[in-house]
Amino acid sequence: MHIIQERLLSLSKRENLAKLSLRDMAREIGLPHESPQKIKHHLLQLQKKGFLSIDRAKGMMGRSSTTPDWAKGLLKKTTHLFSIPIVGTANCGPATIFAEENFEGFLRVSSKLVGRSKPTGLYAIKASGSSMNRAEIDGKQIEDGDYAILDKNDLNVRTNDVVLAIIDNKGTIKRVINDREHGQIVLKADSSFDYEPIHLHPDDDFTISGKVVRVIKKPKGQ
Repeated sequence: MHIIQERLLSLSKRENLAKLSLRDMAREIGLPHESPQKIKHHLLQLQKKGFLSIDRAKGMMGRSSTTPDWAKGLLKKTTHLFSIPIVGTANCGPATIFAEENFEGFLRVSSKLVGRSKPTGLYAIKASGSSMNRAEIDGKQIEDGDYAILDKNDLNVRTNDVVLAIIDNKGTIKRVINDREHGQIVLKADSSFDYEPIHLHPDDDFTISGKVVRVIKKPKGQ
C-alpha cells in the first residue's frame, strides 16, 4: 500500500474525513505541500480496495472495515496453504549461481495456485535472469524474480520439459532436449534475448534436480 494511503487510513481511525478538506488531510498526514489532486487519487484508491466508503451525495466518508471485502473473499477461498521451502536462486542464464540446497525460508502459497492437493516433493527456486522469459508453465512465463515450483520426485524428464539442471554444483533453469541422434543433451533457453544453449554429453557431471511444474509470479512493481 502506498505511504499516503497508509497515512490516510490511519487518519480515518481518529478523524471524520468527511469534515476535512483535501488540504486539511494533507496537513494532518504530515504532507502539507502535497497537491489536493494526489490526496483525492489515493482516497479513491482506498475506496476501490474496500478500505474506505465514500458517498459524495451524502457527503459521507468513513472507514469500511478492518478487512476489505476483496480480502475477506480471498481468505475464504484460500484456506489450504502450502509452506514450500525456498532452497536458493537459480540463474536462468549461464549456470553461474550456486544452487546447492540452501534453505532461505518458506513460500506461503495457495494449493490452488500450485495445482496440487499435497506439497510432497515440491520446492521453490527464485529465478534470476531472462533466458526463460518465453517459457510457459501452465500459461505463466518464468521471468526474473519469479518463483519456479519444482517437483523433485518427478524425474521422468522428457524432451521440452523445463527443469533445474545442476552443472558443477551450479544451477540453471532450462528446457531440456534429449538429442539422441547426436548423442547429446541440450539445455536450451526460451528467451526474447539471444542465449547460447548448453551442450552436454550423457556422461557429463550434471543432475536434473526436478521438473518445473508451476510458476508463482513476482507482483508487478516489486
